[in-house]
Amino acid sequence: MTLQVRYVFVAECMMTNKRARTRAFWDGNDFRENFEYELVGTPCMGVVAGDASYYPKNLQQLFPADEALVSMQAQSYVGIPLVNASRTVIGHLVIADDKPMAGDPFWISVVQTFAARGGAELERQLANERLREALTEVERLKGQLQAENLYLQEEIQREHNFEEIVGNSPALRAALRKVERVAPTDSTVLILGETGSGKELFARAIHRRSKRNDRPLVKVSCGAIAPGLIESELFGHVKGAFTGAIEKRVGRFELADGGTIFLDEIGELPLDAQVKLLRVLQEQEFEPVGCGRTVRISVRLITATNRDLDQAVRDGRFRSDLLYRLNVFPIEVPPLRERVADIAPLVRFFLDGLARRLGKPIQGFSAQSMDRMKAYPWPGNVRELQNIIERAAILAERPVLELDGLLDGAPATSKVAVPRVAAAPVDKPQSLEDLQRLHILEVLQRTDGVVEGAGGAATILGLHPNTLRSRMKKLGLSRVLRDAS
Repeated sequence: MTLQVRYVFVAECMMTNKRARTRAFWDGNDFRENFEYELVGTPCMGVVAGDASYYPKNLQQLFPADEALVSMQAQSYVGIPLVNASRTVIGHLVIADDKPMAGDPFWISVVQTFAARGGAELERQLANERLREALTEVERLKGQLQAENLYLQEEIQREHNFEEIVGNSPALRAALRKVERVAPTDSTVLILGETGSGKELFARAIHRRSKRNDRPLVKVSCGAIAPGLIESELFGHVKGAFTGAIEKRVGRFELADGGTIFLDEIGELPLDAQVKLLRVLQEQEFEPVGCGRTVRISVRLITATNRDLDQAVRDGRFRSDLLYRLNVFPIEVPPLRERVADIAPLVRFFLDGLARRLGKPIQGFSAQSMDRMKAYPWPGNVRELQNIIERAAILAERPVLELDGLLDGAPATSKVAVPRVAAAPVDKPQSLEDLQRLHILEVLQRTDGVVEGAGGAATILGLHPNTLRSRMKKLGLSRVLRDAS
């Protein structure tokens, strides 16, 4: 440096001229790392007010609150404001030395000329940075809007089982009362229920009644995504983050920002993804895969499972700390066999839609078929009921539908012979538990007592093996369970 001084730096003003950040810092030997500092109590405070400042000696005594002057051993100082085209101060040029300065007006005027050019350059750099930030934000918003549009198109194209929760049984009303209580809050909800019982509909009902209902409800089925891709699906990734990542992807959590995310089959979430989900719950932030940028979000979380998560914790397949976070407000969706009174209105609801879609007159089911449906334990719940109704409507040749062989294995009347399976016989079932017991026994007879596997009783009944075993214990089928195991 021709000025032969110890320190020279250019700084920009920040936060209404209360802080400054260096853009270039020369210490007499080399450029050093930039830093931020408070302006109050420093000789720079007068400079950002628009006045050039010159202190040829005794600098530390004049500004005793400025500790940086002590560490720099600064004795003298020249500060020149940097202004933009509208004459607004946007920064300052500082020259400091560890010895007194000679009062030479010529070299100070040279510095002022250099500061004028420096102000123009700083203005250009700041404008470019603002432009880059704006373009980055536009690109981010563009990607989010594209992802939102794609997701909403998928939602529109995907046929929902039904839009409203149909029924008025006591068990259903009790569950819906919980929905009404928790929906207006931002609390995390865990929806428990068997396969096909309508857990997603409960999640939608919670979202529709929440203060976030003007933003998306984003659904993720954790069991439908390969374990190696689940983090990318939830949190997004940058281009090149892994093999096959040919472009940036906005994750479902970022897509749901301001709204609700529904993680179905949460029990299938891999352990490494559980760690990241726990952080999102605690901090409301995450990093996309392959990116160090932290994304902050505001998302309400609803999860659902047909698994026994307590057992999953004991088996080491689910984190206990995550379960505590998820299980803030559990809602149990009753299975269809516990809401027999809802079968008739559900049948009418499905038939109305089918009549329009199939373009054929449908009056309903015969009385005998309705009795059979009310007696059947519905292991697949509402989803199974809908499938049976649609099959019957397609096969029907008359307006009055019959089940015929569609419920093979289901009791045709209340008097059913006991299948020859190793269990206590029940000659005349009079309760719903008797019917459940008979149905499970019959399926076990067909599978030769096999509970798990592709052809096992749990698969046929649409239940998780642990759920089936738990139900068998509840129904007093412990000996059959021992034999089947």
